[in-house]
Order: sequence, then C-alpha cells, then structure tokens
Amino acid sequence: MRVPVPAAVSQNDAGRRMISPGFVEDALACVRARGLDPTSLLATAGLPSVVREPVSAEQYGVLWREIALALDDEFLTLGLRPMRPGSFTLLCQCVLHCVSLEQALRRALRFLNVMLEEPAGELTVTDGVAEIILRERGPARSAFAYRTYWIILHGIACWLVGRRISLRLVDFRCGEPDRGAEYRQFFGAPVAFGQSVSRLAFDAEFLRLPVIRQEKALKEFLQRAPANILVRYRHDAGLTAGVRRRLRDVAPVQWPRFEDLARQMRLPSSTLRRRLREEGQSYQSIKDEIRRDRAMALLAEGTRPVAEIAEALGFAEPSAFHRAFRKWAAMSPAAFRRSRSVAPGP
Repeated sequence: MRVPVPAAVSQNDAGRRMISPGFVEDALACVRARGLDPTSLLATAGLPSVVREPVSAEQYGVLWREIALALDDEFLTLGLRPMRPGSFTLLCQCVLHCVSLEQALRRALRFLNVMLEEPAGELTVTDGVAEIILRERGPARSAFAYRTYWIILHGIACWLVGRRISLRLVDFRCGEPDRGAEYRQFFGAPVAFGQSVSRLAFDAEFLRLPVIRQEKALKEFLQRAPANILVRYRHDAGLTAGVRRRLRDVAPVQWPRFEDLARQMRLPSSTLRRRLREEGQSYQSIKDEIRRDRAMALLAEGTRPVAEIAEALGFAEPSAFHRAFRKWAAMSPAAFRRSRSVAPGP
C-alpha cells in the first residue's frame, strides 16, 4: 500500500515532477523524532544519506512507504493516535461505493476521525462554500502534519470524481514554516498561516459530483499512488494550467477573448473548449479563479482600498466586485480582510 503524501513539486527541463529536499527532510524528521536512523530508508528509495537536490515523486513515494512501515503509522506519528499500515487501503474501500463526493467526504472524515482522533475533520456547507475544518484540543501541529492530512483527503476526493477539485483557500493553524512559499505554491489557492483553525474550502457544487471509480480502478490507484496523485491532480497540470499561466502574465483588462486565446494556443476554439470541459473547467471559471486569488491576496495585504482592488481586477464598479467576492468567499471583502488578520489560536 502506498499513501498519498505531501510534496513541493517543481518542473525540471525533462518535464519530470520533482519533490523539494525540504519536504524530504520534514518526513525524515518524523523518523529521527523516534530515535531511528533513516539511512537505510533513504537507501531503499535510492537516495543519499543527505538529500540536497529535488527527488522524483516515485522516490519520495518509496521513502514515504518505508517510513510508514518503520514507524508503524501511515500518518507518520503526526496524529494523536497512529494510523496503522493498511488503514489507507481500508479508507479507499469504504468510500469507493459512495454515490456522491459529499457522501464520500463525510465517510472519509468519520474514518480518519476514528483512526487519528485528532486532528478531527468536519465538513460544513454555508452559502455555496464547502469547508473542511480540523478541530484540535491542544496546541497547533506542524504545517507538515496539516499538509499531510489535506493531501490524503484531497487526493482521494479528486480520484473518486476523476477531476481536480479547485480550492478556494487553505488555512493553517500553525505559524508559517521556513518554506512557507513552497506551501503556497503547491495548493494553487490563497494560503494563510496562524489562523484560528486549519481549514480547506472549495465550491459546494463539487459535492454533488458522482463517484465514478470501481474496484478495478482502485487496485491500480493503490499501486501507483502517491506519484499519480502528485502529478495528475496538481493545479498546475493539464491544459488548464497553460491557460492560467497565460492569463497570470497580464492584467485582467488585457485578457484575450476566448477565440483569440485559442489561436494563441494553436487550437480550434471547439477543441480548447472541449478539453477544458474534460478537465472540469471553462475559460470563465479560470478567469474567475485568478481574479479570486488576486483579490484575496490583495485584501490580505491590507494596504489598498477595496475600490482600487476592484479596478485592478477589471471590474467596472466596486459593487460588481462586492457581488463577485461574496460568491467566491461567502463574505464581503471587508469581512475577508478582517479574517486574514485574526491572531493565531492557542
């Protein structure tokens, strides 16, 4: 069994997905905390005793599996109770025959809550926004612990419905780690540290998606994880990522019409539209996502007036920006700005 794992992924010249050495070190820290020598685990994964360069997703997956076996815990001792080897396979089996993503997520959260006890996940839906909130009674865990939880849950969810579930935001209860920028890069959504709770938010409409996987697909999924999840369901994979990169290079007022974009990408408009639809996206949804991310980042900075932010994002009137932002975040821009400045919890 191979468990989906967190990683900072970059692209080298050969097009392979690579894992930051910093996240290798985070995983090894779990081993050293138990007084174990990780040298043999690294060797099994084909890695040197000191990792200074990015490693492949496949190597990282082997290392993760070896660490889980050495610690007898697939959550690497990051929860209140251990997640014994074999738990991830059972988790996948218990959600495989769910009807919808909502049913699968609620069942997965119950399973993880029984296994780990803490952090304890809870799914809530308010004003078109679904949030998974992690409850804890003690001090905050490490950013690596929360990241591990999100990658396991998000990876299973994306696989079950056969598409990436775009995220609205990711909050960490802990303070920002030394590699905070790598955390922000990975999720493809606004990331904030030092929040009152750890949470992951996405559009509630995703909850209605049907589960499309069957037993045969599960066997392949378990054999290929975690590398398949790290590559396939990243926000910067697929044709959507190419469109997103083009739009991020220019101001919203200069974004091309869809037909012009298709010509720039040397694709017929119908082909581009179809392929985006297959990835669960549209040109409008990509534009909205970029506007949302920029709006949240600018509001979190707290230095520019809301009206100025609205103009920078291409809105003709501040009122139009307010309406759009309420749809994105289920709160006003002012309320979101206040929420980003909340003091860290105990």
